Amino acid sequence: MRALLAWSVLLLLTGCHTLAPVANTPWTERRAALQAIDYYRFNGQLAAATATDGFSAALRWQQQGAASDLLLRGPLGVGGAHLVYDGAVLRVTAADGSQLEGEAAHAELVRLLGFEPPLASLRYWLLGVPDPAVPGATETLDDMQRLSHLQQGDWRIDYDEYLRDGARWLPRRVAIQHGALRLRLRVANWQLP
Repeated sequence: MRALLAWSVLLLLTGCHTLAPVANTPWTERRAALQAIDYYRFNGQLAAATATDGFSAALRWQQQGAASDLLLRGPLGVGGAHLVYDGAVLRVTAADGSQLEGEAAHAELVRLLGFEPPLASLRYWLLGVPDPAVPGATETLDDMQRLSHLQQGDWRIDYDEYLRDGARWLPRRVAIQHGALRLRLRVANWQLP
């Protein structure tokens, strides 16, 4: 019985050792490393609410450099949109198959979502870092040197939960607010090289 108890304690201690948290890297190093990520993708759920309306959708996001590729699907496959933003030009394909580009695409995006998201900044915010091209960010860190709150321009971003991807912590739950607009994102899985 003692041998079984000793073996159980040894297994428990070994298990605890393998689950040790990632070492706290200074925020300036973490921020620079995350801002340098050129490619990622994730799947998740998005909920949006304005003062008068709201929606929820499954979200697939793929980022390659400045190019963002988003697929939004409504509940039970009803509605949705495919957005491609190359850093300069926006293209929107609506659920009915209609395609728009440029200013018409921006207008359709506002009509579909009820707001125009800052696509250039979102690519960084989703990784848990400020957009380096937008000055004047206010950052609040948690005890693990991860961003817990970000104010950049008129946008407030709160990071409620992180998940570990190897040696990196990546956001799992993100809340974004701009005036009456509230976005909530829950990431199911991250894919990074």
